[in-house]
Amino acid sequence: MSFSIRPDRRFPVCCPVTYHAGLREGHGLVWNLSANGWRFSGDVPLRVGQTCPLTINVPNQQGLFVAAVTVRWVRGQEYGVETVVVEKQTQSRVEHWVRRLAQESVERTP
Repeated sequence: MSFSIRPDRRFPVCCPVTYHAGLREGHGLVWNLSANGWRFSGDVPLRVGQTCPLTINVPNQQGLFVAAVTVRWVRGQEYGVETVVVEKQTQSRVEHWVRRLAQESVERTP
């Protein structure tokens, strides 16, 4: 396995996620996110290279549906995924969320 630096900063979150692996529906939690990637844990196994849709339940907002993410790494029941197919409006919402998290991070720094 080669080492590479992520192009985007990740921010901690804790949001429920639903995803589909074949005919099975998985449930779990998103632990961090960037504009183009997520780390989540789930109860239905995924494998590296697998593509699946997922829906993230964001507090006090409409859920975010991502039509396709590709699994980049697996560690037990944790998965690192990269967004590959998402509607423009949803991508804009994710980018807005990331900007807000970045601003909150700056405001908390002494």
